[in-house]
Amino acid sequence: MQKLFKFFLNLFPRTFLIRMSFVVRPIVAFFLRGTKYTDPIDGKSYRKFLPYGYEKVRENVLSPGTLSLERHRLFWLFLKNETSFFSERHKVLHFAPEQAFYSRFRKMKHLDYTTTDLNSPIADIKADICNLPFEDNSYDFIICNHVLEHIPDDTKAMQELYRVLTPGGTAILQVPYDAERSVTFEDDSITDPKERARIFGQYDHVRVYGIDYFEKLASVGFKVEAVDYTKSLSAADIDRYRLAKGELLPVCTK
Repeated sequence: MQKLFKFFLNLFPRTFLIRMSFVVRPIVAFFLRGTKYTDPIDGKSYRKFLPYGYEKVRENVLSPGTLSLERHRLFWLFLKNETSFFSERHKVLHFAPEQAFYSRFRKMKHLDYTTTDLNSPIADIKADICNLPFEDNSYDFIICNHVLEHIPDDTKAMQELYRVLTPGGTAILQVPYDAERSVTFEDDSITDPKERARIFGQYDHVRVYGIDYFEKLASVGFKVEAVDYTKSLSAADIDRYRLAKGELLPVCTK
């Protein structure tokens, strides 16, 4: 099963996993069922997870049931254990809603939940993140994960996110970043998809963030906490949930 999945991954590196049918996914999950690893999003356990990657394939990281990756599971655990997201009323704005979360958040009756994206057919509102059609101080919880690395003018996007967040509100703004890189690298002259994948990590990324990402968020007004939530978990749980030890969550407040 693992070899077969890798074969399809190589054939369709950008679209296969997202478009995997609701028929195929349960079959894969059935064959990988077990007790060694658990996806905290749906609570189901498996003997192994699937591989995933673009330029470099990572083994044992993609949950067969929810198609969640390390970052999704870390975000879910933090949201569930450290915030009031699941228990109190919130007006939520979710950019480019991830498949692992969309239907679950949509069903939560205590949330006033709005999704937005420039191209996604499932988004409630089609909008440019650099020119949002929302009033100032509109949302008390913003989720914008793995979006900013696609945006040429990410400073303008950050300013818009800050503008529409309510005072006292929370925005979680994950991006892929290189912890060994002190300064973000971008080069507008790199437009070839293959070159972008090689240099930035994915064909449609326009930069690779360094650890200065958190400073850049602060520069537009956010109070930023770089949260290493894996420090709150045991080594056994980090392995069981298949998390990336030391990954930092950008938790921003206004």
